This record gives sequence, structure tokens and C-alpha cells, in this order.
Amino acid sequence: MTNETTPVEGQTTGEEAAQEGVAESAAPDLVDQLTEAQAQAAEYLDGWQRARAELANYRRRVENQRAEMAVAANADLLANLLPILDDLELAIANAPKGDAEAWQEWHDGITLILHKFQAVLASVGLSPIPAEGESFDPNVHEAISHESSPEHESGQIIGQVRRGYKLGDRVLRASLVRVAQ
Repeated sequence: MTNETTPVEGQTTGEEAAQEGVAESAAPDLVDQLTEAQAQAAEYLDGWQRARAELANYRRRVENQRAEMAVAANADLLANLLPILDDLELAIANAPKGDAEAWQEWHDGITLILHKFQAVLASVGLSPIPAEGESFDPNVHEAISHESSPEHESGQIIGQVRRGYKLGDRVLRASLVRVAQ
């Protein structure tokens, strides 16, 4: 008879036990390394995602600043040009009297200049604020007088003294108006 014993189910031999001991001692090191590598990968991914979001926010801020600077530059320019527009409108309203042919040529020339000038202003986003017949809006109109008018409802604009303008949604200059009481 041999002294070999057959292991009972669930029991291990000495050699198998030694191999398991080596595997168990190596397994925690590999698991720890894997856990550290996964944590580091998650940290790098988080940092990359944050950097990407910060870059997108920076680009958006720069674009908004550029747009605001362009509007501010246009607003200053247009504020300086508005008196010229007023003078042209006044010149047309007070056309010279005399020779009909000369007057017509003068009027046509001034009218062409006015239309070209208005087209340039419209191309940069300037638009007139509607006034006559509209309801008074203190955000876009400035009342210089309140008058009684049987033809108009209270708060309705009777007449415009000076036209107002908007640059996009921004009021560049409010309309000077006469308002019905």
C-alpha cells in the first residue's frame, strides 16, 4: 500500500496550497496596481474634460467680447453721424424757392445723398424708432411736451420732433416726441 492519500473533495494537496499562497500574495499587488491605474485614468479624464470645457467657455467669452466691442465702436461712430442725418433731413424740409428746374435738381441730389447715407447706416444695424401714431414708450421715446388732442388717445404720440434710432436692440438715441394727454 502506498502512503498516498487522495484528497477529499474541498481539500488541497500541499503543492496546490503552495501555489495558491503565491497567487494570493501576488493578486493583491496586481489588484492594487489596477485600482491605482484606473484612479489615475479617471483623474486624467476628468482633467481633460475640464480643460476642454474651459477652452469652450473661453472661446465663447472672446466671441461675446468681440461682438460687444464692435457694437460699442459702431455706437460711437453712429452717434457722431446722426447730426449729419438731421441736417440733411432739415435741408430737404427747407428746400429753396425759386426756379423750379434748379430746385428739382437740388432736391433730387440731396435726396440721393440722404438715401445713400440711410443705406450705409442701415447696413451697420441702425434702424429708426417708429414714433408718430404709436403709444408712448419711455424706453424708446422722450416726451418734450404733453398736449391735449381730440384726434389722439391719451399716451399716443402726436408728432415727432427728432427721430430716434436703435442699433440692433440698443437704443442709441430716443425719439423726441409730443404726446397726447
